[in-house]
Amino acid sequence: MAKLAPSILSADFSELALEVQRIEKGGADYIHVDVMDGHFVPNISYGATVMKSLSGKTKLPFDVHLMIEDPDKYIPEFVTDNTLYITVHQEAVHHLHRTLMYIKSLGVKAGVSINPSTPLSQLEEILPYVDLVLIMSVNPGFGGQKLISECLDTIYRLKEITDENDYPFLIEMDGGVTLGNLKQVIKAGADIVVAGSSIFHTEDREKTTKEFVKIIK
Repeated sequence: MAKLAPSILSADFSELALEVQRIEKGGADYIHVDVMDGHFVPNISYGATVMKSLSGKTKLPFDVHLMIEDPDKYIPEFVTDNTLYITVHQEAVHHLHRTLMYIKSLGVKAGVSINPSTPLSQLEEILPYVDLVLIMSVNPGFGGQKLISECLDTIYRLKEITDENDYPFLIEMDGGVTLGNLKQVIKAGADIVVAGSSIFHTEDREKTTKEFVKIIK
């Protein structure tokens, strides 16, 4: 059964706690925390302080996605009682195994992400060590983009690799997921689905979250 991780990148930050409570009531499984530094990706989002402001206001675990250069410097700031996953980009880390082991040493599950143009072969040697693989289905940096359909094939091939090797990691897809293409994403093999503007840019976030959950589960 797949799970839903709404991205607060698209939320109304003037009432962020309320936004999170709406998706929690709607049945979301995680809060997806997109962190962008304006260097690795062409935009700046928010940091650990904003994420930590939600502690005590939700029971949902944090699924942290670091789209930043040199993430090792900042990883400890994102470790909280709510933090379940911290994911770094293969393209942004010089010593990926070391970084993933560092995340795990802090008591958090470790994930790795790749951009749409990065081949799966770049992850081949690290797959036995990860808890989560996040496939970007848009070029990262901005919300509200259209899903790159070829990334569904990437999910499908990664699922085959997982089954063939009995790897325990989960597969996550992030970017351009809507109610209209959600079934395709699940069919391709995604275990966790990230949705941002398709939830937070609707009039009734709780209702839309429930619609996502109904299709997923």
